[in-house]
Amino acid sequence: MLTLYITRHGETVWNTQKKMQGWCDSQLTENGISNALSLGGRLKEIHFDAIYTSPSRRTVSTAYLIKGEREIPIISEDNLREINMGEWEGQTFSALEDKYPEEFYSFWHTPHLYKSINGESFDELKKRVLQAINSIQEKNREGNVLIVSHSIVIKTLLAFFKDYPLEKLWEPPYIKDTSLTIVEVNGKESNIVLEGDLSHRQIGEC
Repeated sequence: MLTLYITRHGETVWNTQKKMQGWCDSQLTENGISNALSLGGRLKEIHFDAIYTSPSRRTVSTAYLIKGEREIPIISEDNLREINMGEWEGQTFSALEDKYPEEFYSFWHTPHLYKSINGESFDELKKRVLQAINSIQEKNREGNVLIVSHSIVIKTLLAFFKDYPLEKLWEPPYIKDTSLTIVEVNGKESNIVLEGDLSHRQIGEC
């Protein structure tokens, strides 16, 4: 059996500024670094056979913070990159809601109808995310694998494991920074053990 430990990158500067962040990047905040280190402490007794990460700086940095001093290969996987936001990259949520009210509403409420402006659709994202997870499963038939990626990528994976249609992509919980999701995969069978858990952050959340 293969056990996937899936997490989102730590909080970034753009996260705090409520800016759309897909293929563009910004650095981790002190809070993001602290949360990643806390997750690393939580997982310190887990033997990981590999760590797969999106190539974005924020995910790679998070992966190294979780890894710590352990000798584990960190493998960059392009298909784990966040959805491409196109013209929305780097713009604030409030500005986008003003400029593109229908598209912004669709993004958050009817993702199956969302039309990107020079970016990716949710269907396009799903295709490459599933390519990534299939590739990871082919190379790791058993053991423990850590995946460090992004909120929409992780929601897409969860929808796949739950066999949810795209319409239900945003069903709770929201995937917060460094939240932990654990999925057991045995062939074509999967079992979600934990979803979006933040218990390593409880002290900081109070």
